[in-house]
Amino acid sequence: MPPMSPMPAAKRKTSMSLDSQALERAKALRINVSAVAEEALHKAIREAEHAQWLAENASAFAAQAQWHERNGHPLADIMVSEGTWPTTLTASFGRWTC
Repeated sequence: MPPMSPMPAAKRKTSMSLDSQALERAKALRINVSAVAEEALHKAIREAEHAQWLAENASAFAAQAQWHERNGHPLADIMVSEGTWPTTLTASFGRWTC
């Protein structure tokens, strides 16, 4: 996924058909419909790219899960339960100590 640019992208005029009542209500509430549509588009793109990435990497996730089933988790001796860390680990100046 390409990183999002901190600079605003060039805008391109487009035409959309929207629910006329919703559009009138948005106008009355001074909602910037273009900004809402653009943010919704960015969100939809992020979600679609995430789903695509998961699908493209599904075999790697499956292989990793199979490896863990055969060999156990490499950090199992310090994990309290699956996906958690012992409470004896504390943050100290940005570094973990026991």
